[in-house]
Amino acid sequence: MERSNDKEYVLSMVSKQGSLLDYASDELKNDKEVVLTAIRQDGNALEFAGKSLKDDKEVVLESIKKVGWTACYVSQRLADDKDVMLDAVKIDGQELYYASKQLRDDYDVVLEAVKNKGLILKYASKRLRANRDIAEAAVANDKRALEYISDEALKEELSKEEEN
Repeated sequence: MERSNDKEYVLSMVSKQGSLLDYASDELKNDKEVVLTAIRQDGNALEFAGKSLKDDKEVVLESIKKVGWTACYVSQRLADDKDVMLDAVKIDGQELYYASKQLRDDYDVVLEAVKNKGLILKYASKRLRANRDIAEAAVANDKRALEYISDEALKEELSKEEEN
């Protein structure tokens, strides 16, 4: 029996080093128990999970809670899931980049993202780049976010406030 398809063997290996999921058979990369074990050991193991489990909200949230940036591996459906992306941007604002267009226009998601990483304002919708609360939060996190504010009057006003 090939070891990469031996569930007990793979479970014991990924429980010690989650990234070893990469060497599991395709069948076991789509086995929820195996993948969750790997992710609990190393959140980055989501990279090696099968496609079906990158579309499993429980699996994805487990990974994102450990390592926010793993949102880059989620399915398109979950990139449009507010709960998933809100958790991701709270840990790593950069994950707004992987959010759906709809969520880049969601006030709550964008506000959390810019609180965490001001420059990510660049990927927010034009409407939200003109929102005062979001612009202020982004600039408070990183003054360089002024460049991405879409309302010129607001940009000017916040720029003057920063000078004082």
